[in-house]
Amino acid sequence: MISKPSRHCAVELQALPPRIGQVRRIVSAQLRYWHLDTLIDSAALGVTELLTNVHRHALPDKQCRVEIVLHRDRLTVAVRDSDPRVPSLHGADPTAAGGRGLPLVASVSESWGVRPHDDGGKVVWFTLRLSPPAVPATPAALPLPVPSLTSQPLRQPSPAAARGPVDPVPALRAGAGHCAVRREPATARSTVAG
Repeated sequence: MISKPSRHCAVELQALPPRIGQVRRIVSAQLRYWHLDTLIDSAALGVTELLTNVHRHALPDKQCRVEIVLHRDRLTVAVRDSDPRVPSLHGADPTAAGGRGLPLVASVSESWGVRPHDDGGKVVWFTLRLSPPAVPATPAALPLPVPSLTSQPLRQPSPAAARGPVDPVPALRAGAGHCAVRREPATARSTVAG
């Protein structure tokens, strides 16, 4: 379901192993679309760990929602489930088969946390820092949309245009893709605007 150009992608799913792999690929594809290739490994690892925690620990079911949001200076990845129990970061027993998920998320992210959700569940999130923007932002451009894949290169203004207001970042104002995925009975599908 595509509403308008956005910097947001949401996926609803049952946190089962095959679905976790699909969401990892969806997140990677969305970050490639947003030209954030340097964040793919960290985001994919973090979302995999959070979804694995839902698969192993969430009650009463494994239904969850993954959201990635592109902000001006960071990317936020959040996983919401209906279990109100809050995970905690603790030292893992070196001989244990599990217990390393949140330490991994903490190690690859700028920050992470947990907050309650209105439905009685919780949201576990982490952020990744973006590289400095290639084009300096102007006050009129706040918040900046991500450039679309079809954006034209920036052109020098004509002498007539130089007398009037000139938009220095028209490609950045063109918009970006919005991703929304809802779990269907047989498969999870992604819709990405392009």
